[in-house]
Amino acid sequence: MFMTEKQVEMLRKQYPPGMRICCDEMPNDPRPIESGTLGMVVGVDDAGQIMMKWDNGRTLSLIPGVDSFHTVEQTEDMTEDMDEGQVMS
Repeated sequence: MFMTEKQVEMLRKQYPPGMRICCDEMPNDPRPIESGTLGMVVGVDDAGQIMMKWDNGRTLSLIPGVDSFHTVEQTEDMTEDMDEGQVMS
């Protein structure tokens, strides 16, 4: 699937680095990321693939239009990272 520069730029705005994503399905990959696995967007490459760092240690990219995935709210991750007694200002 070929993407134009404009389409790639739109993906970069839609999926900025640090955004959390949950993999739903990778139907065409011989070693897919398991459904339900969470990860963080590293960036979007020039081909329009979403480069990921998965919580299970893998780095397999998502292909929009082929793979199924959804974004995840970051509030859960942020509260887990806070130390006890730390107050948000």
